[in-house]
Amino acid sequence: MSEAVVPPESWGGPGGITLHFARASGGQVLLGGLGALGDGAARAALPLVEVALAGEGSTGTSGKRHVDGAAGRRLRYVRHEVDPGEPHDPAEPRHLVVHLTDPESRLRVAAHYRLGGPGVPTLRTWAELRAGARAVTVERVSSFVCGGVAGLLGAGSAWERELRVWTARNPWSGEYRFAGAPLGDLGVPDVGMTRFGQTGTKSRAAWTSCGAWPSSEWLPTGWVAGPTGVLAWQIEHNGSWHAELGDRYDDVYLLLSGPASREHQWSVRLEPGESFRTVPTTVALAPDREAALGALTRHRRATRRRPHPDHRQLPVVFNDFMNCLMGDPTTERLLPLIEAAAEAGAEVFCVDAGWYDDERRGEGPGGVPGWWDGVGAWSPARSRFPGGLAEVTDAIKAAGMVPGLWLEPEVVGVRSPVADALPEAAFFRRGGRRAVEWGRHQLDLRHPAAVAHLDSVVDRLVEEFGCGYLKLDHNIDIGAGTDSAPHGPGHGLLEHNRAYLGWLDGLLERHPQLTIEGCAAGGMRTDHATLAHVQLQSLTDQQDELLLPPIAAAAPAAVPPEQGAMWAYPRPGHGPEELAFCMVTAMLGRIHLSGRADLLDPGQRALVAAAVAAYRSYRTLLPQAVPRWPLGLPGWRDNWLALALETPGTTLLAVWRRAGAPSACVVPLPPGAEEVTTVYPRFPEGEVRLTPGGEGLHVTLPSAPAARLVRVRTAAG
Repeated sequence: MSEAVVPPESWGGPGGITLHFARASGGQVLLGGLGALGDGAARAALPLVEVALAGEGSTGTSGKRHVDGAAGRRLRYVRHEVDPGEPHDPAEPRHLVVHLTDPESRLRVAAHYRLGGPGVPTLRTWAELRAGARAVTVERVSSFVCGGVAGLLGAGSAWERELRVWTARNPWSGEYRFAGAPLGDLGVPDVGMTRFGQTGTKSRAAWTSCGAWPSSEWLPTGWVAGPTGVLAWQIEHNGSWHAELGDRYDDVYLLLSGPASREHQWSVRLEPGESFRTVPTTVALAPDREAALGALTRHRRATRRRPHPDHRQLPVVFNDFMNCLMGDPTTERLLPLIEAAAEAGAEVFCVDAGWYDDERRGEGPGGVPGWWDGVGAWSPARSRFPGGLAEVTDAIKAAGMVPGLWLEPEVVGVRSPVADALPEAAFFRRGGRRAVEWGRHQLDLRHPAAVAHLDSVVDRLVEEFGCGYLKLDHNIDIGAGTDSAPHGPGHGLLEHNRAYLGWLDGLLERHPQLTIEGCAAGGMRTDHATLAHVQLQSLTDQQDELLLPPIAAAAPAAVPPEQGAMWAYPRPGHGPEELAFCMVTAMLGRIHLSGRADLLDPGQRALVAAAVAAYRSYRTLLPQAVPRWPLGLPGWRDNWLALALETPGTTLLAVWRRAGAPSACVVPLPPGAEEVTTVYPRFPEGEVRLTPGGEGLHVTLPSAPAARLVRVRTAAG
């Protein structure tokens, strides 16, 4: 990296994001915005990194906001470094590091900014802290903070009305509920106090998640839309996180971070020379929502931990859980399902929960299975597989499919012998006692004994049964963290989160052909940190096929389509339109077949097989596609829904009609549409045709529920 001792006025790349810096007295450098600085930008600018140390509060104002921390205000510029990328590889992202120091605490801070490649207007940011001559305790630190958002997006002084903030509630089985509201309606109104020299309201619109489920209430992603552009963001962490927007001198700031003291019981004590790295965050700046989310989609692909054949091949998975065996597999039940799955065209067969349950106790308290509090050894149940589990996995391989198994690796049931075999330090603890949540202990993967136990489990399953697919679930949220003296409990959780990702990397180093599906009670761990380390991600636990379309249609805003595992569980009672509706829901992501496929009649089986065959004809397009929502992001009860995946020359479009909808709908298309072909189902009923001029698609479906998947050829093709 080249070094400089003069702070830059601006830095960025052509056609992408440009950082504009403001200089203050005494050597302070502030980030004025991601676009050209307007009037008053210097006053609204913020330190490159917001830091709060134990025993210190804010300066200049007070409140719950994460800005204006005393230590952040003291940071002074030291130098900066620029890495323009390798000369032989112009696609290499550019990287700026600005070094700062706090003359009072001697804390040293490095603010990192990494631009996306050509055509990807993203900025990835994080900070590194290192204690100087004396120890410090950090109670909060930003990964990204920037003022000037209102001016950047064309809102100006009308920001409370003209900035619309989009976030997604993410309840269990009702995930990806994106909705937008003006910033003023989210608790940050313009109270007019800037005319009297005040910073603004002292209020904020905040979104935060505490615990091991980073997306159990809110997705760690969102965007701010203004008259002239969209600023989208994501926090790339598989644990606690925080995001906030607030007004500042008649403009608006955005702050993103990992855990903090007030919200997450987090702090880290750094002895002299010790360092801490914040969780990474990424923002995308684009003219509109689709362009911004498309940029984040490309960024997610570009920052995966490793290439993997799964992302190119997109095999169809049959999983025996949903509306099927529901955690009660046996050899007798599985063998006919294996035959039916192979007939349908599945390429992976995953035996889900229950394969280790030798007690067969039925349901326990709270409606959970009897094995719930006894898991941890992960050995096949002899009572379920009289001929051994290998009889089942051999049948899967003989049918031409890859065998897979479900695991919940991070938990150990309170009745499990593993709970006594591992040392106390291998588990989460609070107040010196081992933590219990819903009959389970949480392993702490910072401890080598916990890692060794899980490594031995996975190695045994791969070697003994030829397992090539693992579905890794996590069904408890253990809380703020674990005892981690001299740090806060939230830091113990953060270190475990990072250790879990390191464990995943180790599995794939030893077993590079192994495919890992991430899952946490469906979509409770939908974050880019996890997505970057697993090959595909469970999107939901929803069992009602009529409620799946809004989940499937909205999910690509957070998960690239080639990673989004969506259920397709046709039922024996389905008519043709109902069955096709069920299949279309999964066909713009990763098809996860389930349901009692062995009980379908020949006509139903043919419809399922036709869907899988159609999927195979275009699935190679999905790893390059970006999402678009021609009818808008779906509402939970919307009657007509649409999702488009666009590639040069080809758009794949799924359209759903639900109960109560009129029989016809016009779906807007981008300019240049020339030809439309129905991919699935090819029923004679209904109609799909281009409107005059090719600006829309006229869809008529004869009943509800019904759905069609079509392919639109555009002029670029």
